[in-house]
Formats: sequence, C-alpha cells, structure tokens
Amino acid sequence: MTTTITKYETVIGLEVHAQLATASKMYCRCASDYADAPPNTRVCPVCLGLPGVLPVINKRAVEFTMMTALALHCTIAPHSKFDRKNYPYPDLVKGYQISQYDEPIGRNGWLDVTVNGEVRRIGITRVHLEEDVSKLIHRDELGGGHSLVDVNRSGVPLMEVVSEPDMREPEEARQYLMKLRTILRYLGVSVANMDEGSFRCDANISLRPAGETKFYPKVEVKNMNSFRAVFRALEYEVGRQSKDYDLGISAKQETRGWLDDRGETVSQRSKEFAHDYRYFPEPDLPPLKFDDKWIEDVRSRLPELPEARQARFMRDYSLSDYDASLLTSARETADYFEAVLSADMAATAKDAANWVNGEISRIMNAANIDIAAFSEKVPPAALAGLAVVTAKGTINSATAKTVLEEMYNSGKSAADIIKDKGLAQISDDSALKDMAADIISANPAAVADYHAGKEQSLKFLVGQMMKLSKGRANPALAADIIQQKLKEG
Repeated sequence: MTTTITKYETVIGLEVHAQLATASKMYCRCASDYADAPPNTRVCPVCLGLPGVLPVINKRAVEFTMMTALALHCTIAPHSKFDRKNYPYPDLVKGYQISQYDEPIGRNGWLDVTVNGEVRRIGITRVHLEEDVSKLIHRDELGGGHSLVDVNRSGVPLMEVVSEPDMREPEEARQYLMKLRTILRYLGVSVANMDEGSFRCDANISLRPAGETKFYPKVEVKNMNSFRAVFRALEYEVGRQSKDYDLGISAKQETRGWLDDRGETVSQRSKEFAHDYRYFPEPDLPPLKFDDKWIEDVRSRLPELPEARQARFMRDYSLSDYDASLLTSARETADYFEAVLSADMAATAKDAANWVNGEISRIMNAANIDIAAFSEKVPPAALAGLAVVTAKGTINSATAKTVLEEMYNSGKSAADIIKDKGLAQISDDSALKDMAADIISANPAAVADYHAGKEQSLKFLVGQMMKLSKGRANPALAADIIQQKLKEG
C-alpha cells in the first residue's frame, strides 16, 4: 500500500519511550539490568509499591533527560515536578505511575528529517521523565489463560519524547524515529533497541479533508517493535481511515494494536484523555529546580551530534554526503573511521571511508556484529596499515579484500599475512613478460579477436594473467605488457 491519498491529509504525531542507560532504577537502588535476570530478582519495597516506602530521584536519569532535551533544541524549564498518573492496569503494581504532566523537564524543541530530498522540521512538544512498568508474561499451560507479573522492569527510568502532530506521511515518521534513535545513542543515554523494548513508539494518526486545519479524532497505534512495523501500521491506518471516511463512518478516538503477522491494526479500547488519569503532584518527591549553572554544565557534556559530524566530515575530509551519512549513522562507526586516519596519516579519508562503508560493513553484516566487535579483531591502526599498503600497490584491491577477511579471522596484521602467504603484488617486468608470453601462446582465438579490432579480448587476456598469477599481478602493468606483446607479434 502507498500513501497516494490526495483527498485527505494525514496527520501523525509520535510518542517515543526510551529506557535510560542508568545503573539503577528511577526511584530506588535496584539494578536496572533486568533483561537476563530471573523474574522478580531486581526488586525492593519501593519498586514493589509496598506501603510506607519513599522514592528518591535518580539524578543521572534527570541529567540524561536534560541532555536529550538540549540535543533536541528544547528549552529546559526553570522548575519541574513529578506527578501521579493513576490507572488500574495489571502491569502497574502501585496502581499509579510516577510521571510528569504539566511541568516537563524540556519543551518546545524540534528535529529535522529529510524525506525525498526535502528537509522537514518536526516540532518536539515535550521531553519528560517517568518510570517503566512491570512485564506481563501470558501463559496457557493449563488450558485457561493467565498472566504472571515480573516486576524487574518496574521502576526503570523511562524518558518520553512527544512530537507535535507535524508529520504528514509514514516515511516521515520512520525517518524521525531513526534519527531520534541515532541521537540517543550518540548521547549515550539509551541503547535504544526497538526489538528489545528499550525504544518504544506509540503513533497517533488521524485524517482530515485536504485543506482543513482543525484536528479530527486520532487513533493511537501500539505494539510496533521495528521501524518497518511503524511504517506499515501507519500505511494501513491511512487506508483504513480513508475508506471509513468515504463510507461516511465518523472517526473515533481509540487505541488499536498492530498485528505484524496479519499486517493490520485491531481495536483494543477507547483512547483515554488526560483527565482519565487523575494527575496530581507526587507528594513524596520534591520539585526540580534547574539553574543556569546546572543547565550549562549538562550542555557542556553533549558530544558532537550526528548532523554536525556529518557536515564536518564533508567539509574537513571532502567526503560525499552519502559517505559522510553512512559513517556518522552510528557514533562508534564515526569514531573508528577517525581513529584510522589518526593512526596513519598516509591513509586517505576516501580510502578509509570506502573500507568502512564497503568491505567492513559486509563482514559485520555476515557475522552479525557491530563495529566494536570488529575493532577487537581489526583495530583502527591495523586497517590503516592495510589501506596504506593497498594504496602503495603492494597488493591489489582484490587481494586486499582477502587480506582483510584473514585479518578479521586471525587477528594478524596485513603485513604479516601478505608476507606469510606471499601475496605481494608482482610488478616485476620480466616476470610479467614471461607470463604474458604464455597467456598469448595459450589463447590464439583471443589474440586473433584482438587483431580483428575486438578490444574486449584484451580484458579477457588480462583476466587470464590475473588467474595465472593468483591475483598477484599488477593489473595495469599486466594490461600494458600484454598489449605491447600483442603489437610486437
């Protein structure tokens, strides 16, 4: 399905929840690394919601939220407070969630995304802080469905980034999510993995007649665990809602779940409004006050963000927009690239970019590893060494790819592999002339084709030379020598 609807305008806003990468939970000292822990082993009276306990604010989580808000061009509030959000879901053991309502930490920011070559600015309504809920484990062993509650996740710091309803097509939403995740990873505030649940998105979508400016009832779509799922769910909703409008069915505000295997959304419940949660200030936590000194201290810790780094790579290293974009898509990849250049200034930026974006990317995809794991086998200095010997002509590009593969598998340097396996490029005239004579003698038909004006036959003969030399012949020199021999004879 494609969004070619012109009769209606699509209106999309996203609510993104990201678990923060703190060592402990939001309001207690329990460890937040719950993923591999046995159920209900990362718990205490606070995150169990037992009577008489008092929460304590995690300062690091607050500063991670401030960093994110600043990176998204938000204004940090001079003061902020926590609120109780009341709802009776079984994954909320206290019966309420400590969140933020009318005084978030950051507000009024923006994020630029590029779709079809056009830069579009998406407003950020707010960035606030809350706690995650427990995990329900659904079972059906005894023939009757029941659910178990694992409280390990309850209380993990959860940051919410709420966009304005500024997106007009599903692809905008996908690009927004991808860029936001990249920023969070650059900041180091979240691992932001959708498939693991540390980066979650609820999408609000509505349609309105083209040309109108008022908002119509929205549908909130949940249960999407990949960028592709978000895109497909929004595409589906565009089609479903437009058909309803065409049939005269009025839109209703509701929550729908995405069923990835069926490629459709299903109604879950009517959508709650803010007053349904009966917000009131959290009585057990003091309000936060953000003075200029604290804000500037946090701002000083911001790293160079992907957009700025991409622009610098293009400016300082004369890289294309495409190469710079790939290199800066992950902070660790950009760091590796620059470490290669620092290790040996004889390695050119373009060569290093080609290695990282090309052959290294292929190896990582095949091995299902990230750049950090690759770097353990092939440190930046080792890649710089390979790039330099290739540029000098010690080995040709085809051999260099084989050498890199061996470097990854064995951990050896390029120089050692080239020496041990005798891979150095043959550039000796006499040796290549002897090979050329043998190739010409063994391929009379190709020689006749060459003399008949078929230039393609020269490439065939050079290919035979490369085969005979096991890839070690200097291709340019081999071509020159074969051509010279052909003219002589």
